[in-house]
Amino acid sequence: MDRIPILRMGETLLVTIQIDMQDQTAIALQDDLANKIAATGASGVMIDISALEIVDSFVGRMLSSISGIARILSATTVVVGMQPAVAITLVELGLSLEGVKTALNVERGMELLRRTREEQALGR
Repeated sequence: MDRIPILRMGETLLVTIQIDMQDQTAIALQDDLANKIAATGASGVMIDISALEIVDSFVGRMLSSISGIARILSATTVVVGMQPAVAITLVELGLSLEGVKTALNVERGMELLRRTREEQALGR
């Protein structure tokens, strides 16, 4: 089974999904990410899906689930690099990814996480 690497960049964990997600891979990613957030105290999770050209409802639910797990562990999730066709497919599947922040690219995702940290520090 493939495992997706999780890189630490300061207070942010970066996950780059470059393979088609199989169920076991996605479940392993959820577990690995939850453990890594708990171990590092990361306040942000960035999931780069720019390499994904197609998604199904399972991947959409997995992204929502990861975001929910991260939120419970006090981390904000941002999904970056979504292809237009992927966004259209998710909407057509009825998956709005509620609670999941999105950004066009990694740079904008990092900026969004930085602003979120600042707002949390100010108690908003």
